[in-house]
Amino acid sequence: MEGLKLEQRHGKARVRVGRVWREANGRHLFVEWNVSISLLSDCLTAYTRADNSDIVATDTMKNTVYVKAKECKQPISVEDFAIVLGKHFTYFYPQVSAAIINIVEKPWERIHIDGQPHRHGFKLGSEKHTTEVIVKKSGSLQVISGVEGLAVLKTTQSGFEGFIRDKYTILPETRERMLATEITASWRYPFENLASVPGKQSYFTEKYTDVKKVLLDTFFGPTKEGVYSPSVQSTLYYMAKAVLARVSDVSSVKLKMPNIHFLPVNLSSKDNPVIVKFEDDVFLPTDEPHGSIEATLSRIQSKI
Repeated sequence: MEGLKLEQRHGKARVRVGRVWREANGRHLFVEWNVSISLLSDCLTAYTRADNSDIVATDTMKNTVYVKAKECKQPISVEDFAIVLGKHFTYFYPQVSAAIINIVEKPWERIHIDGQPHRHGFKLGSEKHTTEVIVKKSGSLQVISGVEGLAVLKTTQSGFEGFIRDKYTILPETRERMLATEITASWRYPFENLASVPGKQSYFTEKYTDVKKVLLDTFFGPTKEGVYSPSVQSTLYYMAKAVLARVSDVSSVKLKMPNIHFLPVNLSSKDNPVIVKFEDDVFLPTDEPHGSIEATLSRIQSKI
């Protein structure tokens, strides 16, 4: 391979697993995960000499997901399960130097009947809990949590003014419009090695709930008056800033917030100039094209 450099990884994607935990009182807990595994390993001869003796078979990776899920005797977060998998692959296989684990949790929520939580009934929610964990053989660690598909909308307290106008601009300025977006957020924790991860069983689940609450509180504002949004960019910044201010264990936040447009409806014809006159009441919902806004906010001392 003189004069050539080969960089490679291999893994198993979209391994779906459901796990039920049954409590003594008859209450069931349930999660559904979509797991993707990528291994950095010393198996170059598989590429250069057709020698597969150092390859961890991707089917073995799939089976490992089910074995490790079975071994989790107590409910576990997606982050903790990703760490379990990453530790296994880097410690069990000498040739594996790092494992990258991505998990998406499907949003099954306990159902309530007549105001009471059902012991074993669930319905599918909306936004998904995500994580990416990188575990290295040295014990170094990177944990990123996230949420995707968090669709939010407010019918007022939004505007857009003072933007660049040129010969192609037809968008009118306004201080009254709907604001809708589908938030994709990810945040990084400061843990740099396995020993620094908190031992509390519900730690990551609680932080996920905390961050999501901060994002929603900042987007909407107080229940009666709300909060004015002069642009998606401004709202995004204050949402990320609020997370860093209120969740001390987060070192950086990345937000993607497409501006999903609800267009005013005005209908007229030659014979009837006012069939429908828009009065901030009737809109045409659209999903494309849409504005694309994203940014990352980090503590200065953090490593991105």
